[in-house]
Amino acid sequence: MNKKDLFGQIKAKSSYLCVGLDTDIQKIPEHLKKADDPLFEFNKQIIDATIDYAVAYKPNIAFYEAHGLKGWESLMKTIEYIPKEAFVIADAKRGDIGNTSKMYARAFFEEMNCDAITVAPYMGEDSVKPFLDFKNKWVILLALTSNAGGKDFQNLTLESGEEVYERVLSKSQEWGSAEELMYVVGATKAEALKNIRQIVPDHFLLVPGVGAQGGSLEEVSKYGMNSECGLLVNSSRGIIYKDSSEAFAQVAGQEANSLQQEMSKYLEKYC
Repeated sequence: MNKKDLFGQIKAKSSYLCVGLDTDIQKIPEHLKKADDPLFEFNKQIIDATIDYAVAYKPNIAFYEAHGLKGWESLMKTIEYIPKEAFVIADAKRGDIGNTSKMYARAFFEEMNCDAITVAPYMGEDSVKPFLDFKNKWVILLALTSNAGGKDFQNLTLESGEEVYERVLSKSQEWGSAEELMYVVGATKAEALKNIRQIVPDHFLLVPGVGAQGGSLEEVSKYGMNSECGLLVNSSRGIIYKDSSEAFAQVAGQEANSLQQEMSKYLEKYC
């Protein structure tokens, strides 16, 4: 999916919601655990309930890898089930030397047909470039994350005066364009979005942390939005685990609808 098509979906749904499929077998409703494939059955119902309000889905690969081959089968079935209109992000946080990255890229872009993959930039250009060799696919680089340990490296000041995350933003633009690179910026770092938009005015940002982690959707939208929206705001636990009864999917849909309604207002106000 290219940038124009992604923005088209955002306009069509008045939404920039990404639903994170961090599907934990310990947290899904009890009645689903008897299904042949509990992870897929949970995801299927979540997708059905939220597709009218979400433009993207983000399976967190670790939650499937943990179950070995059966987990990979659940992941593949989930990705195949997501409607073609939606943008699919493999939250895999890969990043290795070039020939290894090439294999990761083939796995997620060719075998699974995901639209995007999250990548750690620590090993530099040659570890990222193989992911950029695929047309209409996206690399989402980790830039400024919300976890407590993020400051251990991301906020260190270099001799140039830049913080490390700022160098990631500026340097990586030499590797790919705003048509193929996005960046992860945590919602709890909304105060930094003004500065980030100075460095990457045209790129999309994937923003986790709204909902269960307490990030402000209004602040993220106010400081992070550009003329093409430029945001995919992710909510995982705040949607998929909102309810644990047999009505879990209906409640998830209501939560997604609520976020979409709020997003619609901010699109009119800031975009």
